[in-house]
Amino acid sequence: MQVSNLTSAPSKWLQFLESRGARVAPDPSVDSRVDFGRPDAELRSAQSHSVVAPLTHLATLSFAGADAEAFLQGQVSCDVQGLDSGHAALGCYCTPQGRMLANFVLWRAGNALHMTLSADIAGAIQKRLRMFVLRSKVEISMADADPVLLGVAGPAGARALNDAIGAAPADPMSLHSNDGATAIGIPGRRFLVAMRPQRAIALWQELTATLESVGTAAWQWLDILAGMPLVTGPTQDQFVPQMTNLELIGGISFQKGCYTGQEVIARAQYRGKVKRRMFLAHVAGATARAGDRVVGVGGDDSESVGGIVVNAAPSPEGGSDVLAVLQSASLGAGTLRLHTADGPMLELRPLPYGIE
Repeated sequence: MQVSNLTSAPSKWLQFLESRGARVAPDPSVDSRVDFGRPDAELRSAQSHSVVAPLTHLATLSFAGADAEAFLQGQVSCDVQGLDSGHAALGCYCTPQGRMLANFVLWRAGNALHMTLSADIAGAIQKRLRMFVLRSKVEISMADADPVLLGVAGPAGARALNDAIGAAPADPMSLHSNDGATAIGIPGRRFLVAMRPQRAIALWQELTATLESVGTAAWQWLDILAGMPLVTGPTQDQFVPQMTNLELIGGISFQKGCYTGQEVIARAQYRGKVKRRMFLAHVAGATARAGDRVVGVGGDDSESVGGIVVNAAPSPEGGSDVLAVLQSASLGAGTLRLHTADGPMLELRPLPYGIE
């Protein structure tokens, strides 16, 4: 599948962030990451303080039209028809073979459905979904006017959102809209906030009065700690959703009707044990990236396919923290190493939810 590198952040929003000390890549259409010139300190802030981050690594597709709900219901893993205006949903979009091409947060606002996913694949997903619209009354758009996205985390995050927009969802995947902004509770006691660019500038000023500003890498690290995968270009078409624990965090409905890849996903759920699962690990002294190979090394120095890194981010301890899909047979049979049999070792750490 061809990947299109796009950023969801309008230029005025990026210019505003730069005026507030942000470092933006020279070509945001290629590299959508942002930091505030102190990446190590930003990681420590995300670890122990309350923070707000511009989520420029994400993009939003909007689905409008009389048939938008029915169209998406037949394409994605979550129950779109059961989604009310007070809740958002986690979900994924798969090939007919059940392999994830994207995963996302989905919510309603006004007369449209909005899907937030990785910016580097958003253009390709938009193009692919349009192929299946046919005569349905559905418009799939992604433009500079799409929502700006912020992430809020930490013990003071809910209070800051309440003070700024009078709305902070109490539960994961619950949603409140007010004063031109939509706040969605997400795993890890965090919030995803979507709004138009003109509202984002004012809201950023209000939130940073009490919250520390951090870059996208710090937010990606928080996603990893929460066990929330994000499919990006290097990992498209690699995993059945259960391999990334998506059903454990509410990203698959097994009661809804048919959708693309549903038969394979249901078979994996009910007819056999998933032989690969996503785990959290620390890699000391090394930089890991999505798509990196993990090698299993046995006590007799034998090598096996260990797995693939789904997401990686710098760790406050140094090195990298990763979410990696690993072969069950590789666990407990030796060590797991990055890239090669003599590469850096992966130290497994507990996820915030159990894996059967």
